[in-house]
Amino acid sequence: MAKHGALLFYHAFTILILTMSLLSKATSEDREVSIVYLGSLPHGVYSPLSHHHSILQRVIQGSSLESLLVRSYKRSFNGFAAKLSDQEREKLANMKEVVSVFPSRTYQLQTTRSWDFMGFDEKINRNATVESDIIVGVIDSGIWPESESFTDVGFGPAPKRWKGACKGGKNFTCNNKLIGARYYTAESARDGTGHGTHTASTAAGNGVKDASFYGLAQGTARGGVPSARIAAYKVCAPTCMAHNILAAFDDAINDGVDIITISIGLGFMADVYGDAISIGAFHAMENGILTTNSAGNNGPSDGTVSSPAPWILTVAASSIDRRIIDKVVFGIGTTVVGNSVNTFTLNGTSFPLVHGKDVSSNCTEEDAGYCKEGCLDSQLVKGKIVLCDRYTSAIPEAYKAGALGSVVLNFYNDDDLSLILPLAATALHPKEYSVMMSYMNSTRDPQGTILKSEHIKDPAAPHVAFFSSRGPNLILPEIIKPDISAPGVQILAAYSPDASISEFEDKRHVKYKIMSGTSMACPHAAGVAAYVKSFHPDWSPAAIKSSLMTTAWPMNDTSTKSNISTGEFAYGSGHINPVKAINPGLVYEASKEDYIRLLCMKYDEGKVRLVSGDNSTCPTDKGSPLDHNYPSMAAKVTPMNPFAVKFHRRVKNVGLANSSYQATIFQDSKVEIKVVPEILSFKSLNEEKAFDVTVAGSGVPFGSQVSTKLVWFDGTHSVRSPIVVYTAAMQMQDQYPF
Repeated sequence: MAKHGALLFYHAFTILILTMSLLSKATSEDREVSIVYLGSLPHGVYSPLSHHHSILQRVIQGSSLESLLVRSYKRSFNGFAAKLSDQEREKLANMKEVVSVFPSRTYQLQTTRSWDFMGFDEKINRNATVESDIIVGVIDSGIWPESESFTDVGFGPAPKRWKGACKGGKNFTCNNKLIGARYYTAESARDGTGHGTHTASTAAGNGVKDASFYGLAQGTARGGVPSARIAAYKVCAPTCMAHNILAAFDDAINDGVDIITISIGLGFMADVYGDAISIGAFHAMENGILTTNSAGNNGPSDGTVSSPAPWILTVAASSIDRRIIDKVVFGIGTTVVGNSVNTFTLNGTSFPLVHGKDVSSNCTEEDAGYCKEGCLDSQLVKGKIVLCDRYTSAIPEAYKAGALGSVVLNFYNDDDLSLILPLAATALHPKEYSVMMSYMNSTRDPQGTILKSEHIKDPAAPHVAFFSSRGPNLILPEIIKPDISAPGVQILAAYSPDASISEFEDKRHVKYKIMSGTSMACPHAAGVAAYVKSFHPDWSPAAIKSSLMTTAWPMNDTSTKSNISTGEFAYGSGHINPVKAINPGLVYEASKEDYIRLLCMKYDEGKVRLVSGDNSTCPTDKGSPLDHNYPSMAAKVTPMNPFAVKFHRRVKNVGLANSSYQATIFQDSKVEIKVVPEILSFKSLNEEKAFDVTVAGSGVPFGSQVSTKLVWFDGTHSVRSPIVVYTAAMQMQDQYPF
C-alpha cells in the first residue's frame, strides 16, 4: 500500500513538474520584445543599466533579467528593450517613470541624373572644407565598404569631434570617408541587400564616372555632399526591428553625426511615442541633428504617410526628367511602350506570342490567364513570350516555367514603378495591353519581340510617384506630412555586389543599380540638408528644415483636388531645391521648448517632463497646435460648416540685415485670407518678427481640401508656405496611449 502511495505521489509530482515546465515554456513563448521608453537621461549621477534592471525586477517574477533584457539605451536617451508578457507590459505602462511601452514592430525598408535635374551639378558652389567635416549617419541595412563610392582618396582624418567607432565585424574596414560602422543584427555591418549602400551613396557618395546599370542611366553617380563623411548603422538583415533602430539612434547621436537619414518606416502611422523613429529623432533634434525619413511606399491612398513627427523632415518621392521605358514590337511593326528595367536583348528577333490560358494544363482559364503560381506548362512556354493578365504572380511564374519573355498587364496605370526583371519582360497599361491582345486574337501565328530598355526625356517631371505615401497627418492634423518631395524614381546609385539585383531568383550581381522608392528620395533630402549645414554650421535642425521647405519648387497636381491624397498631402511644400536652400532669406525657427509645448497640447504633463529631461511644466492655457511655428500651415475643419482659423507664426531674418518683406497671398475663391502685418521690416540679422494668418470660409466639402500659399518677398528671396484647410473621412489607424 505504501509502495502504491509512493508511486501515485511520484506520478503526481512528475505531472506537476511537467505542467510547470509547460507553463514556463508557454510564458516564455508568449513574451515578445517590447520597448520601454523612459524619456531623456536624468542629469547628475545616474546608472541607466541599474535603473533598467530595477524597473524590470518589479514586474518580472521567476525569470532571469539577463535572459529578458535585450537592449539598454543609455548614451543619448533613456529606455530599454526586453522580452515581456502582456501583463508585464501593462504594469510597466502604469509606472510614473515610464513614458510609453510598445512592441518592437518590424519596420520596412522603404544618382547620375537626379542631382543635375535639380540644377545641382558638379560645378555648384561648395564650401568644401566645412563639407568634409559633415558626418552623415545612415541607419539602414549596412554598407558595402569596398564600393568606389566610399573610397577615401583625398580625404584627411575624421573630424576631431567624432566619437564613433568602426565596429563593422569580421573583414570589415573603415577609412577616412566611411569613418564609422556598427551593426545590431546579423554578424557584420556589411550590406547584404544593397539598400543601405544605395541610400548612403545617394546622400554622400563620391563622384564615380561612367557608372551605369547594364548601360542604362550612364553618367557620374554621386551623392549630394561627396566631400562629407559617412557613418553606417546596420539595423536591417533584412528585417528591421524597432529595438535595433532605437539602439542605432542612441549610438549615432552620441557618436557625433550631423545629419541622420533613415529610409525605413512602419508602413502605417503610429503615435510619436509608439514609434522608434519619432523617439530617436526627437533626441537627435535636441542634440542639433536633423533626421530625414522616407514617407513610405503605400500611396496613393489617404493617410498612409508613416512619419508624423514635426521634428522630422518627411520626404515624398517624385520623378526626374529621365524615364526608363521598354518597347514591345509585334505584327507588322506595331510598337507599344511599357514599364520595366529590362537589360535583356532578343536581338530584334520575333518569337511566338502565347496567352497564359493557352499554355496551361492544370489551372482554370482565369488562373492560367493570370499566370498564377504553378499554372504555366514549361514545355508549352519554352521559346515563347507569354502574356499574363496580372502583374503580381506573372513574372516569377513565367521565369520559373522557363518562358523566353513575358508581357503583363499593369492595371494601376503606374509609370513610376519599373521593376528590374529576371527575363525579357515588361508591363503594359490596359490600353496598350488590349491592343496587343486584339492582335493576338486576330492571327493564328502571333509573333513579337521585347526590346532592351532605353531612357527618354520626361518633360512633365517632377510629379509625385504613384507609390509615394500621402497625408494627411493622422496623429497631428495641423502638421502637413509629407514635408517635401525629392527624386525617388529610377535612381542609379551604389549597390552591394553580394545582393540579388531583383526580387526574383536572379543570379546577376552589380556594383550600381537603379531603384525606386521614398527610400531613394530620403537620402537626396539628407544630402541637401548636409549641403545647407556646410554653409550654416550653427543653424538648428528646424532652420535647415525650414530652408528646404520654403525654397522648394512649387508643384502642380493635375489630378482633382476633391481627393485629399493630392496636392500638399502628396508633395508637402514642393520639390526640394538645393541651390536656393542655402539662402532662404527667412526661416521658421523651432526649439526643443517649442516641440515640448506642442506635446503639452496632446499628452500628459508628467510624461512630457520625462521626455524633456527637465522640470518643464505645461502652461494652463495650452494654446493651439495651429500656432506651432511650422513652415507650412494646416487646419482640419468640420465638413460643410463655416470656419475661421488663425495661425500665429514668427520668422527669423537670415538674409540681408536691412530688409523688408511684403506678404503675397495666392487667393482661392473658396476662402478669404488675411495676413497681419502685411509687411515685415528687419534691421539686423537673426531678428525675429511675428505675424498672424487668418483663413475663413463658408465650408469645405466632406473629404476634400482648399489650398493656397503665403509668400514673403523682399525683392530677392521668396519665402513660400503652403496653407491647407481640409476635411477628412479617415480615422487614425493606430494609436498608442501612454
